[in-house]
Amino acid sequence: MRSHYCGEICQDHIDQTIQLCGWVHRRRDHGGVIFIDLRDKKGLVQIVFDPENLESFAHAEQVRNEYVLQITGIVRIRPDGTENPDLATGAIEVLVEKLSVLNQAQTPAFPIDNYAEVHEDTRLRYRYLDLRRPEMLQKIMLRAQIIRQFRHFLEQQEFNEIETPMLTKATPEGARDYLVPSRTHQGQFFALPQSPQLFKQLLMMSGMDRYYQVVRCFRDEDLRSDRQPEFTQLDIELSFVDEEQVMSLMEAMLRDVFARVLEIPLHDPFPRMTYQEAMQRFGSDRPDLRIRLELVDIADLLQDVEFKVFAGPANDENGRVAVLRVPQGCHLTRKEIDDYTKFVGIYGAKGLAYVKVKDIQQGREGLQSPILKFLPDSAIEGILKRTQAQSNDLLFFGADKAKVVSESLGALRVKLAHDKGFIEHGWKPVWVTDFPMFDWNEDEQRWQALHHPFTAPNTNDVATLAQNPKASLSRAYDLVLNGVEVGGGSIRIHQTDMQMAVFKILGITEQEISDKFGFFVDALKYGCPPHGGIAFGLDRLIALMTGSASIREVIAFPKTQTAHCPLSNAPSIVDQRQLRELGIRLR
Repeated sequence: MRSHYCGEICQDHIDQTIQLCGWVHRRRDHGGVIFIDLRDKKGLVQIVFDPENLESFAHAEQVRNEYVLQITGIVRIRPDGTENPDLATGAIEVLVEKLSVLNQAQTPAFPIDNYAEVHEDTRLRYRYLDLRRPEMLQKIMLRAQIIRQFRHFLEQQEFNEIETPMLTKATPEGARDYLVPSRTHQGQFFALPQSPQLFKQLLMMSGMDRYYQVVRCFRDEDLRSDRQPEFTQLDIELSFVDEEQVMSLMEAMLRDVFARVLEIPLHDPFPRMTYQEAMQRFGSDRPDLRIRLELVDIADLLQDVEFKVFAGPANDENGRVAVLRVPQGCHLTRKEIDDYTKFVGIYGAKGLAYVKVKDIQQGREGLQSPILKFLPDSAIEGILKRTQAQSNDLLFFGADKAKVVSESLGALRVKLAHDKGFIEHGWKPVWVTDFPMFDWNEDEQRWQALHHPFTAPNTNDVATLAQNPKASLSRAYDLVLNGVEVGGGSIRIHQTDMQMAVFKILGITEQEISDKFGFFVDALKYGCPPHGGIAFGLDRLIALMTGSASIREVIAFPKTQTAHCPLSNAPSIVDQRQLRELGIRLR
């Protein structure tokens, strides 16, 4: 039905007769000559209707926005002064000889031809219209291009794309599963996979050596802007590798994709830092290195002060006292400081002490703060020196349990950077390594896997791990890009005794191990090679690469933050006949 795409027409096609199909983006009637911007996935081209062509002109008079057209016409240069430099096809136009209206259209629920702010519920309800908008179409097409380039790189590195099951078993660790009732095994349920973790490890045990998959995963969890109940991972696993080999190969892949798709070079090699360093300097294991602000520890300077708000955490092995220096922060108003105090309260902070450095040369006399009377000169001098404070800076203090201080000041660091323009332009990837193996759950009084229970510890000695879980580090690595975790992986446990030891530390009973992981534990006994891998959150990564505020912008048909689809109105009620077949009764 067409010989070319609209957005591909150029001066090379001058005087050629072509066929185009597309939607009416915009229609204009100028003194008896009708102009239409015709749109398809490649872009726009101006088509022109001459009143001397009576039949086509009469049809064009009836055409409205979003009508679907097929035209035959001759490509010609636009008259002088009518070129459009903002349009790829802006130097030419197509004089229409024949017009066919393939379909009419009602007035859209929101403008397609001009960008307008539209409530997200409306956009998702009419997602097929929303995706017609050029800015959305470009994001979805760029998504396809990015995934295609990932596949190309991995195929060149001798990876094989292998599919793993969508219907599998529920697991006791991680987020809540989406359950699927079985008709043929009534009373039993499949679970949709939260990841292909066990199956990709089984593929390594099978000798597949290098696996990848662009795979849908499912988690029934509370949603945020970077979460969806169903999402897409680039899942990767390799045999006979260590951390350095996995990270180096993944760096090369990211550099390749950024260079070929966005034409942007990424740093070579990516910087690396330990989890402990990231938490100490940035208060987060997802540090945004575009922000130069850092947390500075000062507990040793305050252990002997009478001010218990500082002295208590300073002398507590689980406490932390830290400072965040805000360059030129003296201009912050009392209201702004109060608002930031409320903000850190979200993370458990009981308050936010501050010192304004009016004039660094005057020492104590050049400072302004309600807490100065509690601090001796030696402490003040040490704080100013260690933070490298300058005149007109502001110092924010955090003093509490280490977790609270790190999370609150870490979040404040990011918020201040966005509010006050402390973010550098560009891309700042970083590997975060040496995570704790376990995290203590205060509510349940038990250890949890910080990543997942198949992550290898940095020791091969089962006894050492069992004796001191708190001090154990894992062989995990996360890739963080501009403050967003885009990939996480690890070297896996490949020996049965170590895997059983980890299960025991996590409080998983032998019966649970048998019920949930029996097939996997059995497989470990038959010659499992050392192996490791990583999974990239493609939705999250592509949202970053397209400059989107939410991953919903780069998913064709996303759910809302309540896991609802306004387009199809899912989830929905199932009729009683289906429920009876499944042996299910609703209460």
